[in-house]
Amino acid sequence: MKLLPSVISGLAGSVALTLLHQCFIKKTKDAPRMDELGMDALSQTIDAWDIPAPEEETLYKTTLAGDIAGNAAYYALAGLQPKHSCLAGSLLGVAAGSSAIMLPGKLGLNPDYSNATPKTKALTLLLYITGGLVAGSVYKLIDRK
Repeated sequence: MKLLPSVISGLAGSVALTLLHQCFIKKTKDAPRMDELGMDALSQTIDAWDIPAPEEETLYKTTLAGDIAGNAAYYALAGLQPKHSCLAGSLLGVAAGSSAIMLPGKLGLNPDYSNATPKTKALTLLLYITGGLVAGSVYKLIDRK
C-alpha cells in the first residue's frame, strides 16, 4: 500500500459518499440521514462526558468533518490491495453500508436514520458502496504503472 495514493483515494471516496448523500437528502423523502445519525452519536458522547452541548450548527459541522475524515481513513484501506483496489473498495463499502443499517439500534441510536424503509436501506448501502468504488478507482488511476 502506498500512503499518498491511499490517502487521496480514501478522501475521494469519502467526498463522493458525502456529495451523493446530500443529493439524496434533497431529492427523496426516503433518503438515509447519516448526518442526523452522526449528530445523534456525537450528542450522546458529549452528554456521557458531561460536556456542554454545542450549538446545532457547530454540532453539524463537527459531525460532517468527523464523517469525512473517518470515511477517508476507512476507504484508504482499498489501497491495501493495489491490484484489486476496486474490489477491495466495493467490499469495504458493503461492510460499511451493512454496518450502517444493522448497528445503530444496537448502539442505542435511532435506526430509522439508515433503515426507515426498504428504499432507505438500499440507498444507505448504495452510498457506502459508491464511496468504496470511487476510492478503489481513484487508487487505480493514481497508481497506474
